[in-house]
Amino acid sequence: MMISMFASVSGLKAHQKKMDVIGNNIANINTVAFKQSRVTFQEVFSQTISGAGAPNASSGRGGTNPLQIGLGLDIGSVDMVTTRGSMQRTDSPTDLSIEGEGYFIIKGSNSDTLQFTRAGNFGVDKLGNLVAPNGMIVQGWLDYGGTSNSDGTYTFKVDKPIESINLFYDEYNKNKKMIPAKATSKVDMTGNLDARLTVSDPDNDDAQFTVPMTIYDSLGNEYKINLNFWKVSVDPGSEAIWAWSVEGLSSNIDPTNLPTLSFDLSSNTPGALKGGSPTKITFTPDASIGSAAFDVEFDFSKMTMFAADSSAAPLSVDGYPSGDLVSFTIGADGMIIGVYSNGQQQPLGLIALATFQNPAGLQRVGNNAYIPTVNSGNFEKAVMAGTGGSGTLIPGTLEMSNVDLAQQFTEMIVTQRGFQANSRIMTTIDEMLQELANMKR
Repeated sequence: MMISMFASVSGLKAHQKKMDVIGNNIANINTVAFKQSRVTFQEVFSQTISGAGAPNASSGRGGTNPLQIGLGLDIGSVDMVTTRGSMQRTDSPTDLSIEGEGYFIIKGSNSDTLQFTRAGNFGVDKLGNLVAPNGMIVQGWLDYGGTSNSDGTYTFKVDKPIESINLFYDEYNKNKKMIPAKATSKVDMTGNLDARLTVSDPDNDDAQFTVPMTIYDSLGNEYKINLNFWKVSVDPGSEAIWAWSVEGLSSNIDPTNLPTLSFDLSSNTPGALKGGSPTKITFTPDASIGSAAFDVEFDFSKMTMFAADSSAAPLSVDGYPSGDLVSFTIGADGMIIGVYSNGQQQPLGLIALATFQNPAGLQRVGNNAYIPTVNSGNFEKAVMAGTGGSGTLIPGTLEMSNVDLAQQFTEMIVTQRGFQANSRIMTTIDEMLQELANMKR
């Protein structure tokens, strides 16, 4: 009887622990990226009354099974269920969820060890750090070399160690709250010059065509300039020559030797530009402004000369004034792009992810964070979202808890019944012991 009593005690303890786990699961039904746990039971060592007997063919005696009495049960495991929770849309630019495998990497201070989380409810503190709710800073890369690729994309140096992400300043890009001005260096022209205009001189405004545009010096000062075009000569069947000049800012154009454009009049490519492009002009701002002289290359290769209204205009003009950081976006690859008041963009950082061979082996440390254990696999190298087995990011969403409330309620009922049944054994044994004591009377 004492064996059954202690077996029931082990049953009570095990079911109580399972109820603790269920209670914690239900308590975290709305916790961001919470992973539910499950409890499995296992029997403990059984007392062997007699061992098994082998059959004897010569005597005709059969074999016997071992006689064993179980000594109760114990907790076999408390497993973390790592399935992904559903997504909740928040539209907050700093809220992120991971579509697939991976964990965000966070760090409390320079001396702290790295922690890992699926909860992407981040924010930006007053210093520009990208932080978790507990103040730990999201880790990633900051160095992209300072220039874009030929296709306008950016490539961060992900082979370097990860660093704390700051949107306002870093050692590579310095002050990111303001993007510096860029002097105009190239103007691409397009459109038509009217072939019906007669040969003229620069003083005949009626036979000129003027194109206004804006250029910038190295300090971001804005200059309104005009490009004036007029026809200076025609060689029928060969070419037409147009001269052009610049008004509005001092340049190195010699009034006695103006730059020209020549258009083809032959039967091969009539109306197409033959020569005079590109042309580099040096502009010199007023000395009191302090800006250095800057060169601008004018490309007229896309211009034509036909008997149609003049429509020449700048297709693109680079250069811009300085601008303040007004907003930012985060891409599916974790790249944070700053948007500035002058319409320009600049990378601010790249969020890193971590993957583990056995995510269920991670150890909870509170605040939705985990640390590696000997069974989860070590953190070896951060990866960019969408690479190295990691998932992509979904900005403006959060991963919710993966707790199934209906399942938890069912488990709660089953656990309560198991606890109740074990308690009934205790009361039954108590009655049996009472009867045994009464036999003495």
